[in-house]
Amino acid sequence: MSIIKKFFLASRYDKPHGILLLYFPCIWGINLNDVNTTTDIFLYFIFFTGACGMRALGCLWNDFNDKDFDIKVKRTKSRLIASKKITNKNIVIFCFINGCIGSVPLYFIPINSIITSLIILPIIIIYPFMKRFTWWPQLWLGICFNWGVLVGFSVYEYNLFKLELILFYIGSVFFTIGYDTIYGFQDIKDDEIIGIKSTSIKFKNNAKLFLFSIYFITFSFWTSSLILLHNNILIITIFILLCLLILIKVLLTNIKEPNECKKTFIYNSYFSLSIIFVLIGA
Repeated sequence: MSIIKKFFLASRYDKPHGILLLYFPCIWGINLNDVNTTTDIFLYFIFFTGACGMRALGCLWNDFNDKDFDIKVKRTKSRLIASKKITNKNIVIFCFINGCIGSVPLYFIPINSIITSLIILPIIIIYPFMKRFTWWPQLWLGICFNWGVLVGFSVYEYNLFKLELILFYIGSVFFTIGYDTIYGFQDIKDDEIIGIKSTSIKFKNNAKLFLFSIYFITFSFWTSSLILLHNNILIITIFILLCLLILIKVLLTNIKEPNECKKTFIYNSYFSLSIIFVLIGA
């Protein structure tokens, strides 16, 4: 296997939906502003570049710390780090390259946005260890993955204490808890044997009720934010219909079938894209 292919696979560029779920919140944040400028398209591009690098860097960090777990899980045992198909030197080099890619937005956004971006780093660093100590690693992931909402918003306005922004961010965190819980059901049998903790395991006996509650909370926070921002009845109606579609998809998912869980997880990334159009239309 060539070093380029190792880089590509270890960084998980072959699985782009994780990139999109990290990227889209940045675009949500940009469009939560009332400002519409020609620089938006440029920001979309540089944030996508940053999301590619940061997600890959996060995967490498996560896989390195979870290698002793991943080798025992059917779905992850073939990962390059877990199966020791790349060296520690390779990992360091791959991290450096992805770190350079992920830092691209920092050269083009205001200093306040740079500071906002860096604040989340400690939480990102400790995230891989959460599954060892808490049933809620998905909450930590949600805090990290949706930080882009605040960073994107701060490019045009640095008042991060606006109620509508806070509501949207909190809703986004719950959204991640929802889709990552679904993702976690793929490995639940192996994870229980290993001793890993997750919301998937904690709420396995009431999975659909938990998922319904999480998505309902998500949509409640998002809808409240949209009402405060624009109060556009047509847009809010369209948004609620989109929410109902994803909720139905989630509730119809057979969580005992890993492939169905994977498809529903991916479906959430498409739904995330639709939120961008809602915010642009608003």
